Amino acid sequence: MNTLAKIAVAAGTGLVAGAVLGVLFAPDKGENTRKKIADSGKKIGDSMKEKMSNLKVNIKGKTETVKEGIEEFV
Repeated sequence: MNTLAKIAVAAGTGLVAGAVLGVLFAPDKGENTRKKIADSGKKIGDSMKEKMSNLKVNIKGKTETVKEGIEEFV
């Protein structure tokens, strides 16, 4: 795993942990708290999927650029 991917995973993990702890320590009924945790987890999960997809597209683009440069050099 490259450095950028590790940073993305660490940031995502930190966001999830922060969101869960924030909701758990907020005064609210248990049912509302569980719903907030589920909603936050889904939003963060969707956001991370989108970011990882964008990273994948970015890496593919850079790979193609390098491949073209090598072909031109040869």
